[in-house]
Amino acid sequence: MFDAIPYLWLIPAFPLAASVLTAFLGPRLLRKHSHWPCIVGAVLSCILAFGVLVAIGRQGTEIREYYTWFQAGDVYVGFTLRADALTAIMLVTVTFISSLIAIYSVGYMHAEEGYARFFAEIALFLFSMTGLVLAENLLLLYAFWEGVGLCSYLLIGFWFTKPSAAEAARKAFLVTRLGDIGFLIGILVIWSQFHLNGQPLYALDYKTVFDAVGQAGFEGPITAACLLLFCGAVGKSAQFPLHVWLPDAMEGPTPVSALIHAATMVTAGVYMVARCTPLFERAPDAQLVVGCIGGFTALLAALIALTQNDLKRVLAYSTISQLGYMFLALGSATRPELDRANPLVTMAVVAAIFHLFTHAFFKALLFLAAGSVMHAMGNIIDMRRFGGLRYALPWTRWTFLSGAAALAGFPLLSGFWSKDEILSAVAFAGEEGHPYRAAYVVLLIVGLVTAGLTAFYTFRAYFLTFSGELRTPPEAGHHVHESPPVMVVPLVILAIGALVIGIIVEPFTHWFSGFLALTPYFTPIHEHEFNWLLMVGSSIIALGGIGLAWFLYVFQPGVVTRLASAVPGLYQLSLNKFYLDELYSFFLVQPVLGLAAFGRAFDLYVVDGLVDLLGQVPRFLGLMFRPIQNGLAQFYALAMALGLAVFLIALVWRYGW
Repeated sequence: MFDAIPYLWLIPAFPLAASVLTAFLGPRLLRKHSHWPCIVGAVLSCILAFGVLVAIGRQGTEIREYYTWFQAGDVYVGFTLRADALTAIMLVTVTFISSLIAIYSVGYMHAEEGYARFFAEIALFLFSMTGLVLAENLLLLYAFWEGVGLCSYLLIGFWFTKPSAAEAARKAFLVTRLGDIGFLIGILVIWSQFHLNGQPLYALDYKTVFDAVGQAGFEGPITAACLLLFCGAVGKSAQFPLHVWLPDAMEGPTPVSALIHAATMVTAGVYMVARCTPLFERAPDAQLVVGCIGGFTALLAALIALTQNDLKRVLAYSTISQLGYMFLALGSATRPELDRANPLVTMAVVAAIFHLFTHAFFKALLFLAAGSVMHAMGNIIDMRRFGGLRYALPWTRWTFLSGAAALAGFPLLSGFWSKDEILSAVAFAGEEGHPYRAAYVVLLIVGLVTAGLTAFYTFRAYFLTFSGELRTPPEAGHHVHESPPVMVVPLVILAIGALVIGIIVEPFTHWFSGFLALTPYFTPIHEHEFNWLLMVGSSIIALGGIGLAWFLYVFQPGVVTRLASAVPGLYQLSLNKFYLDELYSFFLVQPVLGLAAFGRAFDLYVVDGLVDLLGQVPRFLGLMFRPIQNGLAQFYALAMALGLAVFLIALVWRYGW
């Protein structure tokens, strides 16, 4: 049987080669065929990722060091790649979804200038994300982490001549940098403060760091390190208060939105926290912060999504909310009163990664379906300007419905199972004996409320887009038509995954949780119990949200207007995103701009003024003596005579001659 582990390095190498090839040959030679290197590279990486998945199940974790990145004294960092169960799941998710998005992009981007540049950047993005997942040490992880940030900047600002796109790219880059600063400081804290066998850490590979944390008597600043690492996750995975960049990222092409929101950039933070579970489980206070930030973000984003009119922005806030769900699970992965070797910790991590896995399918599907609507509507995405598209776009309609039902947690679909595992993990954290029981009980209520809101706003978007009489904007032309097969086929594949992938891999076979538990420092899970009360309760909540959306937007659409008029303050609060952008602008951006303006004025008029003043002193001295240098010989003779006379007078005065 083929062993993919020796070829592990090829998984990021294929997209990197595709990016370089497309960048150099695409504009002149490949032109409208510039998609081929990216697609071939992504598919080959995906095949190898499945090979790694099989190999890990057969032979366990593998670590391959390829060369020394740098060494300074005793400090050593190698270019080392890691293949374990968590890596394999992430690789399959990233490469499979990215391959479908790349294929879809052929139809969506075919008329765009910069066609080759787009696919070169997509391939570079895939290289960075696969490298991030494969990295075996924190510094290499951080290097690829920054690579993902750079690629997101390039892709969000793909239409760089469009001011809103350029501004959105800049905003995403700068906001995520704030979190990355904390991430880097966290790595430095680990490097400088953690000890193994009484010695400082000379390497930052996961085994060394985790062994240091697990060592008896270790008293390193684990909580501070975890919170600083989590700052990076907050920025990259768009959690409050650094979530504001993600909705604006919709200014990029729709395939970019699907790529960023589904399987690559925003999942990096979830992956990093899951990977560092041996750190976080020793810091219950940090775990609680992770859970609270996740729960609050999930609820906040869901409340904002209720009133948005831009279809892609509804999905963007949905992504923020679902990522909050994942962090809610990760924040529940601790039981301080129990032994460290606790399978329930692993179950909470499994819940988060399982939701990441299923979310990749239905969220990529929803974004690509929204792109199909946008493609047919002449790039119009405001749901107030179109409707009744169910017959004009039948394939798009059914695939969007599949993704919407999965996202809403419709019973037995993929999203239902993964959300149920998250709620079960939070419910267990809120049982008797946990020191933070009350907090987790509140977080469980938040999770249930958010589930209902998710079902409501998801089907609100579906009904506004596909129900009612056919309405199209002038930009759509006279004959609205379905997207081409190159766009529809990826939609169908993702729709099948959104419907059945969850039930195939977990609830009855328990393959997903069993496989993920093979990850080193995770504990095998021996018990699988359904929380029937939560399952029934979450099903009722999901169906209630869907039913309410149908009542308000199909059966009695006039009620919505009356409700908005009855509570205009609350409606405007949600519509305007709780004015968070305005608050940030007033309290942060404007003061910083004012400080910058003051600094510029101080530099120009004070610092430069002092420098100019010092420079003028020789000039003034020169002006004093310049009149005697007039070039007239008789003036010089007179000056000499006067000088001699003064000298003689001084001598007479001094000696009394």
